[in-house]
Amino acid sequence: MNPAAVDQTCPLYLGGKWKEVAGRGSSQVFNPSRGTVIASVPMCGAAEVNEVVAAARAAFPDWRDTPPNERAQVLFRLKILLEDAFEELCLGISTEHGKTLSEARGDLRRGIEVVEFACGIPTLLMGESLENIARGIDCHTDRHPLGVVAGICPFNFPALVPMWMWPIAIACGNTFVLKPSEKVPLTMQRVVGLLEKAGLPPGVLNIVHGGRECVDALLEHPDVAAISFVGSTPVAREIHRKGTSHGKRVQAAGGAKNFVILMPDADVDRTVEAVKDGAFGCAGERCMAGSTAVAVGEAGDKLLPALADLVGAMKVGPTDIRDSQPDMGAVISAEHKARVSGLVDAGEHAGAKVLTDGRKTKVDAAPDGFFLGPTVIDHVTPDNPLMGTEVFGPVLAVLRAKTLEDAISLANRQAFGNGASIFTSSGKAAREFRRNVSAGMVGINVGVPAPLAYFPFSGWNDSFFGDLHIQGKEGVEFFTKRKTTTTRWFSFGDGEVWAR
Repeated sequence: MNPAAVDQTCPLYLGGKWKEVAGRGSSQVFNPSRGTVIASVPMCGAAEVNEVVAAARAAFPDWRDTPPNERAQVLFRLKILLEDAFEELCLGISTEHGKTLSEARGDLRRGIEVVEFACGIPTLLMGESLENIARGIDCHTDRHPLGVVAGICPFNFPALVPMWMWPIAIACGNTFVLKPSEKVPLTMQRVVGLLEKAGLPPGVLNIVHGGRECVDALLEHPDVAAISFVGSTPVAREIHRKGTSHGKRVQAAGGAKNFVILMPDADVDRTVEAVKDGAFGCAGERCMAGSTAVAVGEAGDKLLPALADLVGAMKVGPTDIRDSQPDMGAVISAEHKARVSGLVDAGEHAGAKVLTDGRKTKVDAAPDGFFLGPTVIDHVTPDNPLMGTEVFGPVLAVLRAKTLEDAISLANRQAFGNGASIFTSSGKAAREFRRNVSAGMVGINVGVPAPLAYFPFSGWNDSFFGDLHIQGKEGVEFFTKRKTTTTRWFSFGDGEVWAR
């Protein structure tokens, strides 16, 4: 299958059926490698959200009463189908997103890991009990699904981020409404076909498309019990505020500015390779990108020349051809390319020194693609415009610090708190960093410290709004509510037992 040869419209999916939307405006879906339109997405509003939520609500009672082991069997079958379609799905991800095929494989593989985790739901849903908590009294807690829950997703991981949400949610017995990014709706459209083959009942997973009007309708809908969101910090903050004001549970993962501390004793070859991958993987369009490096002491002079050489040799090009893959693909849109280039311009004008300049990148094989090469910019100061926002592109800003304490202070000064890493050979330095840096995910000689599905994606500060994080046991907690039963039985006469 040619991933570009898809239906030119993206229908809704509700109650197990696809439905075209009429009378609504639409948003274009691009192949970023070519700058060409490959599909269009309807910009839905309250009417369509009401219809999709109603389908999810109707499916909830039967799905809630389906035994957890039977719900898990659907996910076991889905896991096999995802593996069988793995390469086809990955090429589709590369085509609609612009990331390399290798990066698309990582995107889908991490999503499959969440499915694998959710297959353990019979164990994960087990309650707790204590007999004779008082004389003749027993106590038991168990978990129950919330009802209809929804997920609102960004463009940067077409497979992983939606699969952070719905496998765990439906395994817990909820029904789900997914609003994928209007920029990358096609991957989940293909996954739905596999879910149907796996035997998922109609209405358990539903898809609605749109922008702010659609999101507001989900946040305000009285039958939506919980919202899971991933996106920028300003939007995450608003999603959390509005969702909770309407009585919903909300987990809202926001943006980041992840610091990577480079110590003088770091292994040069391994460090520069990891920093390159952390900063420029997925063209820097990920919330765990190592976008800001702090060179401590002599580390800058020791590591940066090797890093600049490595980055300068990276090949940038189209990712929609299986047999010809570059080191880095395009960014998501022409508008985003202009925004990131403008931030580099502002950073340079503020006195920073550009070591490798991705603004000059031209790709002859795909002249209309949204290409921006990897950029390393040194001697960035805390007041540089590059430090005031999440760049979310292939840009590594390098600051200088005299000591590890100074470097940690620089990292903790900014508002975000997703991830932070250190490259060092010193256990003492690593321990000091791990204990004192204000971030929820920490890497020691690891450039991208994103946890696997069994652990929470535990951003701090302005990188997360809510109480229970995405993934792992916290994900199960988020999509369930506890019920506690206290029991006493009385015996009368000849052994007849009555309950009161």
